[in-house]
Amino acid sequence: MKVFLVPNYYKREAVESGLQLELWLSRQGFDVVWAADQRSGIESTPDLDDCGLVISLGGDGTLLRAARIVGYREIPILGLSYGHLGFLTAASPEDRNILEVVEDALAGELHVSRRATLDCRVFSIDEQGAERVETGFALNDLALARGPLSDMVEFDITVSDHHIDRLRGDGFVVSTATGSTGYALSAGGPIVSPEFTGMVCVPIAPHTIQARAFLTSPSDVIELKLSKDRPSIPAIAIDGQFLEVAGEVERVEVRRGEADILLLDYGPESFYNSVSRVFYGVRNDR
Repeated sequence: MKVFLVPNYYKREAVESGLQLELWLSRQGFDVVWAADQRSGIESTPDLDDCGLVISLGGDGTLLRAARIVGYREIPILGLSYGHLGFLTAASPEDRNILEVVEDALAGELHVSRRATLDCRVFSIDEQGAERVETGFALNDLALARGPLSDMVEFDITVSDHHIDRLRGDGFVVSTATGSTGYALSAGGPIVSPEFTGMVCVPIAPHTIQARAFLTSPSDVIELKLSKDRPSIPAIAIDGQFLEVAGEVERVEVRRGEADILLLDYGPESFYNSVSRVFYGVRNDR
């Protein structure tokens, strides 16, 4: 079986732990491959066929990168925290022996948390007047925000062909339950249990007191259509990565992804322990 390592190459301790894991896993008979990165000298991501486990070594950003690589393959991801936050990760070297954590993961002794994903589509009109479509995958969120040349963005919000409102403001976030503790939370949205499989919709600094965050069903489709009455050049980020769009953005569609991301942890209580630790400053020892 193949084990895929996705470290934060900018963190020395994460890379060193990856090398330690590679030596241990190789002795156990596993094939070990590493994610591509300029700092590593690996130019292309290895084939993930026959991969049974992905190990992320870093913070939440590194885990999101691992999720982008895995996509809809539903390969379990084990997050080991070497970052500042580590909300999505299962353990850190300060809490547990990482070799024991990996051993538990390989033995099937960890809890599998299914996390809904997002299928994101950005429609634009190029200089020749043709429609173009850019697609993206998200574990956390899609954010449509005012760009550096705009003082605000104006757009219509539609949920499964039901018009909700026309908003002006800094933008809008559509997130999964996993992403509810990211940008959506910063914009005033709720913390949502990962078992929720719909979408979390949160306006960013709307120019009205009537705009509210809301939740959708898993089958809904969110459409954000840019207003032609107040043209703007928005910035679009998918899991924090800005999307390069060729042409004028016309609308954005977001729906639930075709498959989930499988995160490994030590049980459903891990989420609430993390909420307590990160957002309320309470230490919860397992």
